[in-house]
Amino acid sequence: MFKKILIAEDHESINLSVQKTLEDLNIPNVDYVYYCDDALAKIQKSIRENEPYDLLITDLYYEEDHREQEIKDGRELIQRIKEIQPSLKVIVFSAEHKSAVVNSLFKEYEINGYVRKARNDSKELKKSIASVYIDENYLSLDMKQDVKKFNSYEFSAYDITLVSLLSKGILQKNIPTHLQEKDIRPYSLSSVEKKLNSLKEDLEVNSNEQLVAFCKDIGII
Repeated sequence: MFKKILIAEDHESINLSVQKTLEDLNIPNVDYVYYCDDALAKIQKSIRENEPYDLLITDLYYEEDHREQEIKDGRELIQRIKEIQPSLKVIVFSAEHKSAVVNSLFKEYEINGYVRKARNDSKELKKSIASVYIDENYLSLDMKQDVKKFNSYEFSAYDITLVSLLSKGILQKNIPTHLQEKDIRPYSLSSVEKKLNSLKEDLEVNSNEQLVAFCKDIGII
């Protein structure tokens, strides 16, 4: 099991909860910080002393307060840390639920695990630590289905444009006019209807309203 873990979490109660979870796993060396800048400083110090961390558990979003910070969020923290310690394992522990955001964390930031803050998240966090330790990426159960659905369909710019117009309250029958004004093709009503019906079928939703809601949930619009 991991020997040395760093927790970066700005909410004290959650920070303490994560510490308790790691105690249950008998992790011998656990440090914690409330700011991203402090997390980077800890990582840098551990490398200088030739005692690097094995795992970083970080939130994704950090609230601003009286203390000025150079690093504003978890994404930037992960990016900065990967530059100096590429081998460091990273688990993101966040309330974020948008599939597009979570998907990008694995693909662009090369994280190893994602656990959503929700009911039973302590159990999920323990599972993620065990999985990441044996080099298996981990995604909490409540996120798997949405991310799988997101990855199963490649959204084109045209798809996103149609759904964005619907989200602005523009009726389906009036979308061709807006497309034609911006010279976005195809702009015939039959083409718009065919594409929206195809989207709803592929994403397993029944109405334009559900289509818009789903795309908002996963972060497409």
